[in-house]
Amino acid sequence: MAVKEFALPDLGEGLTESEIVEWHVAVGDLVTLNQPIAEVETAKAIVSLPSPVAGIISALHAEPGSTVQVGTRIVTFELDGGAGAESGPDASSASADAGTDAGDANANAGGAKDSDGGATTVAEAAPERNAVLVGYGPAVESGKRPTRKPRSAAATTPSAALAANPAADAEAVAAAPEPASEPVVTPTDARTKTTPPVRKLAADRGVDLTQLSGTGPEGIITRDDVLSAAEQSPADTQSGEDTAAGASAPQAARAFAGTHPRETRTPIKSVRKATAAAMVASAFTAPHVTEFLTIDVTRTVELVAKLKAKGTAASVLSVVAKALCIGVARNPSLNSRWDAEANEIVEFGYINLGIAVATPRGLMVPNLKDADAMNLAELTESIGDLARNARASKATPASLNGGTISITNVGVFGIDAGTPILNPGEAAILAMGAVRRMPWEHHGDVALRDVMTLSLSFDHRLVDGEQGARFLTDVGSILNDPGTVLTMV
Repeated sequence: MAVKEFALPDLGEGLTESEIVEWHVAVGDLVTLNQPIAEVETAKAIVSLPSPVAGIISALHAEPGSTVQVGTRIVTFELDGGAGAESGPDASSASADAGTDAGDANANAGGAKDSDGGATTVAEAAPERNAVLVGYGPAVESGKRPTRKPRSAAATTPSAALAANPAADAEAVAAAPEPASEPVVTPTDARTKTTPPVRKLAADRGVDLTQLSGTGPEGIITRDDVLSAAEQSPADTQSGEDTAAGASAPQAARAFAGTHPRETRTPIKSVRKATAAAMVASAFTAPHVTEFLTIDVTRTVELVAKLKAKGTAASVLSVVAKALCIGVARNPSLNSRWDAEANEIVEFGYINLGIAVATPRGLMVPNLKDADAMNLAELTESIGDLARNARASKATPASLNGGTISITNVGVFGIDAGTPILNPGEAAILAMGAVRRMPWEHHGDVALRDVMTLSLSFDHRLVDGEQGARFLTDVGSILNDPGTVLTMV
């Protein structure tokens, strides 16, 4: 049989590495062309990797959870005669190019409009992950386990497999399971029967996944399984009782120490690694300036309540987003980019509005394409879809690229104000603080009003202090009295 080695392709996002999240195949499985064989996680999304050929899996060269460089061999196939299989010295590179082309198509597909009415405000359970397929053609719709080609007992031993396929990786062949009446479940298999967000949740709650029995499809461990285990933990129960009874600080410290390891080390990779690199580059490239404005948003809060009572989708975040779009139209320098290579300032005639979303994988900022063309209800719905997709690792490369200005809602965490860092390539980012009911001057008297602080960070190379102030006061005026928008457009 001919042998084909398949390298991790460039997924078209300008990234150099990906993490192997889960293999859908095992050594000895018979696969078809375009059949999903693995899920890989880049710094931006989780994608499904299809098989470039039809054949038998003879070796897997990367363990789930490992980070692999683009161009590194990850799987070896045995080709059965050539039907539907590639051959020749250029087969591997052709497959990688196909993956690149499809990834580029995904990255450049415009108009992916996703988000959440309370972007970072809705603490809902994320749905199961649905990876984006990239590569060589349509996904195989069958969700069945790939069929295993019958092989003789001699052929399935490590030594026989290595002799039949000298190019196979010796370690991968040695790891091939011996024939048995029941599938062999290894610790790695158990670890991969869940999703990255659920693994993160389990780590945060101190839940040992190896001690759980999954209730999801094919025994997968779900978010509810982890939350249930965390609630049943004796340590958590005791800690809750101590808090309810007014536990002293030493008692609380002992409770914390009893439920957390003294030191935990987590590899820096995926979204966290990309976010760190982007923030460092932004902080040390663009000269940041932050301005603050505290305003009475009572009328905005009342407007949202009235719209919801009439069955119209609305949220404070979507009103802020609409106010931002109107403010940008009056102050276009806030929606621009510094192009150092061309020595030009690029001013955009459209708004791709980024919405910062806290996800189990880290902070992500997917964006709404042409947000300036949306009405309030459309913004509310699109923001809701965008944030839900981001939390469920369904954000597409297209939605994560091409932002022109962003909003971050720190108020959902009880924070009044901050100094947000710009997304690379953007001129401004607006932070929403918490809406607080507090005494405020109103019509010459003092009354309880809903008050919010806005924080605007901008690139001082592109935006002067006056321009930033005018933009911020425009947004503030709309939130203070939504009716003033009629005088601005």
